Amino acid sequence: MLESLEKIKNESINDIQSAQSTADCDQLKSFFLGKKSPLAAVLKDIPSLPVEQRSVVGKRANEIKQELSAYIQEKKQTLHTQQLEHSLSHDSTDTSLPPFKIRNGAFHPITSITRDICDIFSRLGYSVKQGPNVESDFYNFEALNIPEHHPARAMHDTFYLKNKQVLRTHTSPVQIREMLSKKPPVKIIAPGKVYRCDADVSHSPVFHQIEGLCVDKGLTFSDLKGTLEFFLHELLGPEKNIRFRSSYFPFTEPSVEIDVEFKSKNKSSWMEIMGAGMVQRKVFKHVNYNADDFTGFAFGLGIERIAMIKYQIDDIRLFYENDSRFIQQF
Repeated sequence: MLESLEKIKNESINDIQSAQSTADCDQLKSFFLGKKSPLAAVLKDIPSLPVEQRSVVGKRANEIKQELSAYIQEKKQTLHTQQLEHSLSHDSTDTSLPPFKIRNGAFHPITSITRDICDIFSRLGYSVKQGPNVESDFYNFEALNIPEHHPARAMHDTFYLKNKQVLRTHTSPVQIREMLSKKPPVKIIAPGKVYRCDADVSHSPVFHQIEGLCVDKGLTFSDLKGTLEFFLHELLGPEKNIRFRSSYFPFTEPSVEIDVEFKSKNKSSWMEIMGAGMVQRKVFKHVNYNADDFTGFAFGLGIERIAMIKYQIDDIRLFYENDSRFIQQF
C-alpha cells in the first residue's frame, strides 16, 4: 500500500510539472486531491488493512496529500507570475500602475446660479417653464409690443432665420405661451439660453437668462420692487448695494433697470443685471387678458452677470472656455 502511495505521488508531481496554466493546476488539484482521486481511493481502503498498517498508511497518505497541495499551489503561483510578466511586456496597458484618481464632479457656475435662482423663486410660489430656442416673430416681438418697424428691435441684435423665425433674444416668449395657455393668476420663471449678435468682456452672443412673470389682481410696482429686493439679497447677500433706475422696455410700463455694486480688481462700479416693469396693457391684449381686471409685473436677468458679481469674475468669456482650472474653483 505504501508503494501505491509513492507511485501516486510521483505520477501527480510529473503531471503538475507539465501544467501550462493556472486553469490546468485547478483541474489537477481536483483530479489528484478530490473525492474521486486515486489518493481518496487509498484512504477508503485503510479500514480493510491490518490494524498495525492503518496508522502508517493513513499518516503517509495525509503527508502526500499536503505535499501535493503545496506543490500545486507553488506551481500555480509560478504560472501566474509568468502570465503577468508576459502581459506587462506585450500589452499596451501597464496593469502594475496605480489607478487614476477619481475626482468628484461639480456643477458649472452657470448651472449652480440657475439652480439657486430657481430655488429662491420656488419659495415665492413661482413655477419653472421652458420654451423653444427658435421662435416665431410673433412670440419674440409682436406679442411683446415690438411690431415690425419698432426701433426697439435694433436693441436686440437679433439672429434672423428663414420663414420669419429668429433665435430668441430673450425668454419672454415663454411668458406669452404661458398666458395664452391659461388664465390668471400666473407666476412663472423661464430660464434658458438666448442669442444676440454682441460680444465683448461683458457680453456673449449666446448667454443665459431667467425671466419672470407675475399676473394677478391688484399687483402694483411695490410688489415688483419688494420681490426683486428680496431675491437679490437672498442670492447675493443682505449687504449687497442695489439701485433701481428708470428705463424703457416696450413690453413694460413703467420700466426700470436694476444695478448691483460690482467690485473687481479693487475697484467698485455698478453693473446692470436686470430689467423689469409693470406689464404693458398691449401685451395683455395679445393674450386676451382684460387689463382692467388684472395687472402684472415682469423681470429678466442675465445669469452670467449674476455669476460675475457673486464670484467676482471680470470677463464673461471665462464661462465658455472649458478651462478646468477655472471651473474647479466653484
